[in-house]
Amino acid sequence: MAEGACRHRRRADRAGRPATGARAYLQTPREGAISNPCYFAFDATRPAGVGRRFYIICEADKTFRAVPSGHGNGRSLKGANFANGIRCAKNFSNAEGSKLTTGGPYVTAETRPSFKGYYRVSGKRVPLVRSFLQFEGEGDTANARERAIGGHPAVLLRGLCRLKDPESPYADKEGYVPYGKLVDYSAGRSNGCTSWTRPDSEKIFEIVKDRPTTIYIYPESSDIDAVAQAVKAGKSPSRAGLYWNAACLREIRVPKFWPKDTLRPIIDAYRKAHPPPPPRPLPLCKGQ
Repeated sequence: MAEGACRHRRRADRAGRPATGARAYLQTPREGAISNPCYFAFDATRPAGVGRRFYIICEADKTFRAVPSGHGNGRSLKGANFANGIRCAKNFSNAEGSKLTTGGPYVTAETRPSFKGYYRVSGKRVPLVRSFLQFEGEGDTANARERAIGGHPAVLLRGLCRLKDPESPYADKEGYVPYGKLVDYSAGRSNGCTSWTRPDSEKIFEIVKDRPTTIYIYPESSDIDAVAQAVKAGKSPSRAGLYWNAACLREIRVPKFWPKDTLRPIIDAYRKAHPPPPPRPLPLCKGQ
């Protein structure tokens, strides 16, 4: 084996079970052959922030790259607290509206650009067009499209107001565009999607352009339940042949998977008791 191949294999081994699961899923027969020479894996048990836990694996050119990624922030509602901390994910679910990550196999689908508004850089107004990479799954992840689960850059605009700019291609019928402050939350949480830094997103979008590939997110529901049972029994997950990042396990103590049948009634009850307010126009910008 060539030295470069050895280096690639050692790096891939650092990804542990997520990368192994990604490769196994890549080789699983299914409709629509995947011809992309690269595939992805995500270890959601590792710390977020600067921690590199999303893996880009290209076996054809023997490259392995690990980049930061966010996890689902969850929610705290009457009847169930399934909120996650910024650093480590404790709660996971496939319930629509849970804002949680769901482990399992996915395939990348279409990429959809979306204009979010303008922000200022070096004294100039520039548009934020954020792309969203749709995931499709099976099993626990089969409702990925219903949940609008996918990947995107971890940036958004806050403090939005309406700015008069009739020459903008994004202007509404009255000549206004949204304008706000750019916020980068790549070191934090997401609404259940997989989020990356803007530079890493560009690389990922380039890899999947016109070439779908697979993503395997660890842990699946069975992994979470098995680790939780081991911890509650006072056993070390690693000695039981199970895996969870040790630093995060010490922080969260016991992980939990919330099936959609458990959370949906709670989420639906909250929505019924708290209907969204009627839409209101953004305030006009001042001093811009």
